[in-house]
Amino acid sequence: MHRSRLALFAVVALVVLSGCTLPDSPDQFDTDRELGAVGDYTHDDVFEFDDTEAVTESQLEAVKYRSMARIEVLRGLKFKHDVELELITRDEYRSQRGEPESASVFTNELWRGAFIVDGETDVNHAMDNLYGGAVQGYYTNDRIVIIADDTDAVRIDRETLVHELVHALQDQHFGLERHGETIDEQRADLGLLEGEANYLPYLYDQRCGAEWQCVPADDGPAGEISPGERPFNAGLFLSIYTPYSEGPPFVAHLRERGGWDAVDRAYERYPASTSQLIHPERYPDDEPVAVEIPDRSSEDWVAYGPEGDPRTETIGEGTLFAALWANGVIDRSLTEGSTELSPYNYSHPATDGWVGDSFQVYLDTAEDDRTGYVWHLEWERSDDAEAFADAYRTLLENRGGAPVDAVDDAYRIPDSEPFGGAYRVTVSGDTVEIVGAPLAIDLEAVHASEANASAQGTVETTAPVTPGPASIPSAATASADG
Repeated sequence: MHRSRLALFAVVALVVLSGCTLPDSPDQFDTDRELGAVGDYTHDDVFEFDDTEAVTESQLEAVKYRSMARIEVLRGLKFKHDVELELITRDEYRSQRGEPESASVFTNELWRGAFIVDGETDVNHAMDNLYGGAVQGYYTNDRIVIIADDTDAVRIDRETLVHELVHALQDQHFGLERHGETIDEQRADLGLLEGEANYLPYLYDQRCGAEWQCVPADDGPAGEISPGERPFNAGLFLSIYTPYSEGPPFVAHLRERGGWDAVDRAYERYPASTSQLIHPERYPDDEPVAVEIPDRSSEDWVAYGPEGDPRTETIGEGTLFAALWANGVIDRSLTEGSTELSPYNYSHPATDGWVGDSFQVYLDTAEDDRTGYVWHLEWERSDDAEAFADAYRTLLENRGGAPVDAVDDAYRIPDSEPFGGAYRVTVSGDTVEIVGAPLAIDLEAVHASEANASAQGTVETTAPVTPGPASIPSAATASADG
C-alpha cells in the first residue's frame, strides 16, 4: 500500500465526521456466527453509495461492518466485539499531546551521533514536528479516534479504515503489547503489527472490482523524498517509517511460508531486529548478536544514562540506512527496488551485513555540557565492516569533515556546522568502532584506541550498562497507531 509522507503513520484521513460517533451496538458478537457476517452485514454486500466519498452516518456504519466482515474472510479470524469510531478536532489532539518535554542528554547525543538530528535541535521537538501535523487518527482501547480538520462531511478512505480495523482484530486476538526495549527492537515489533495492518488492505484491494464492490481508496503513489528539498527531517522520518515499509513484505513472507498460522505464531515471537524485517529470510533464526563496549575512558569521562545508571542503545539496520541515505551517502532513489507492498527499499550493501550494534554516551565530569559517545557495530564479515566504515567516512566528509593529521583515523567537522565535532572511525575484523567527542584531543579520553590501551597496559572491562527503552516517542504505542 503506497503512501505519501503525510501518511507517516498509516493513518491518513479515515473519516471526517460531523461532530458525532456511530450509534451504539452490542459489545459482543455472536461467536457461532458465520465467518464474514457481522451484525446485519456480510462481506459481499453491495451498497448504492459505494462509488461516492461522502456518506451519511448510517452509511458509514454499514461500511464499517462490511469492512469488518471482509477482514474476517481475508484473515480467517472473527471479531470478538465491536469497535467504536470517535471524532476529535486537531486542536483537541494537540491539546492532548501537549508540549513535548526536552529530550535527555543521552537521547540527543544518540541521534546526533547517528547524524539524524543535529546538536542544535532537541530530538523530542523534532519528533513532535513529525507527529503533530501528520497524524490523522489512531486505534486505542476498542475505538478508532479520528482527527478532523474539516467537519463538513463524512468521508471514507477505504485502506485506512481497513488498516485501523486490523489493529482492532490484532488487539482482540493477540494483544498489542510490545516488549522491545531498544530503538531497533521497537521498530521490529511494529514491523509485525503495522506490517499486517498494511498487508491486509493490500489483499482487500485485490478483491475490489472483480469480487467486491468497494468505496473509493486513496491510490496515490508513495511520495519520493528529494535530497534537495526536505521540509521535514528525512532521516528521522525514514527511521520511524521502517516498520511501515518493511513490515508488509515481512508478513507476506511469513504467510507464503506457513500460512496465517505462521503469522499467528509470530505474535509469540516478534521479529528481533529491523534486519529481519528488511531480510525476512533471516527470521527467526538469525538474531542480532549482543555487542559489549569495553570501558577505555579516562577518569574525566564517565558512561552516562538518563536515569543515572549507564545504559546502551541499539540503533539497528533500518536506522543506519536512514542515516546514510539522509546524508547523501546512498545515492539512489528510495523507491528504486520498491514493490507493491514496500514503497521504499531499505536494503543496501553498506548496511545489509549488520548483525548488532551498541551505542554508549559519555559525559565530561568537569563540564557536564560536553558529551561524547562510543558506538560499536558488528558485521557478518570483515568486508561488510569495511563497507560501512567507508560509508560513514563519506558521511563525515559530506557533512564538512576533514581528516585530522595529528590523530589517526580521526575527522573534524567545524563547530559552525550542525554536526560539529571530532570523530574517529576504526575497523578491527568484523567490528567498526566510532568515537565522537567535542574536540580531536578528547577522543582518546572518551575511549582510548585499542592500540594505545594495549600499549599502556589498560585493562579492558565492560562498562556497566543497563539496556532500556529509548527516550523517544515510539512510532506507535501498545494501544495506538502512532
